[in-house]
Amino acid sequence: MEHFLDISDHSPDELQDLLDLAIHLKKEYFATGNPPLFKGKVLGMIFQKPSLRTRVSFDMAMRHMGGDALYLSPNEIGLGKRESIADVSRVLSGYVQAVMARVFEHAHVLELAKWSSVPVINGLSDFSHPCQAMADALTIIEKFGKAKNLNVVFVGDGNNVAVSLMQISTKLGWNFSIASPEGFDIPAVSIEQAQQVSTGTGSRLTFLRDPHAAVKNAQVIYTDTWTSMGQEEETAKREAVFPPYQVNAKLVGEADKDVIVMHCLPAHRNHELTDEVADGAHSVIFSQAHNRLHAQKAILARLFSVA
Repeated sequence: MEHFLDISDHSPDELQDLLDLAIHLKKEYFATGNPPLFKGKVLGMIFQKPSLRTRVSFDMAMRHMGGDALYLSPNEIGLGKRESIADVSRVLSGYVQAVMARVFEHAHVLELAKWSSVPVINGLSDFSHPCQAMADALTIIEKFGKAKNLNVVFVGDGNNVAVSLMQISTKLGWNFSIASPEGFDIPAVSIEQAQQVSTGTGSRLTFLRDPHAAVKNAQVIYTDTWTSMGQEEETAKREAVFPPYQVNAKLVGEADKDVIVMHCLPAHRNHELTDEVADGAHSVIFSQAHNRLHAQKAILARLFSVA
C-alpha cells in the first residue's frame, strides 16, 4: 500500500490481508509482545480535531513495535492556514516515515497524500473513518469468524463512520442496512460505490427510516453520536429528530439473540445509546475501541513494508 485514505481504495483481498495480520499481531502482542519491526520509524500525527482513541492507539501502536510518534496540535500547524498543505506535507516527509492526519475536510488528507513522499493515513475526515472501520471489522470477525452474509445494521446519522462501515461490509460480503431520519442519509456517491462493490461480493444494501424494521435478524447493531464535531450549531435540530433512533434494550431485543452492539465512541450515554445497552451483555464497545490499536499496527506494518 502507498497510503491508507479510504476503505474504497482497497480490494476485499487487501482488506482481509490487513485483518488477518491484525489478528496475528494481536495474538502475538498478548503472547510474547510484538517484535520491534518499527524501529527507526516515526509517525507524525496531525490533529485538527481532538481525540482519545486515535491519538493513544496510534502512539501506542508505534511504541509497541519499537517506533515513535510525534503529536502535532492544531495550533502548531494550522493546516492550510498558517502554511499550505502542500508545503506541510513536503516538509514532514523529510522528518518522519509516515503521517497520520485527523482532519475536518477530506480534501485536506487527500492533499497531504498528493504531496507526500511517505505514507499518509486518514485518521478521520468528514467523509470517512477507515481506521475505525478496520477495528470494527476485526471486532466482528472475532465474534462471528469470516462468515459471509452477516447482517450489519447502522442506526442513526449517515455520517463518516456509517460510510466506512458500509464500505467494509460490502467489501467483506456482509449485508449492510441503515436506518436514518430523512435528511441524514449516507451521501449518494458513497451508496453508488457500495452498490457497485456489492455486485461482486453478494452483499445486500438496505436503506430504511424505521430502526425497528432495520434490526430484525441483525447480528451487529452500530450507532454513533447524533452530533459530530463541527456540527455543534445543529445540536438542537438533531436532538429533536434522533430520539426514535436510540439504541436501547427494546431495540436490541428485536435483533438476533447473539447480536453485538457497537459504537465508535465517545458516546453520549442515554442519547444515542442507553447505559443499559452500553454496559450490557451485548456490548462490545470497549473491545472495539481496543482493537483500534491492533488494526492500526497492521496498517502501519503494511505501509512500512515490514510484515
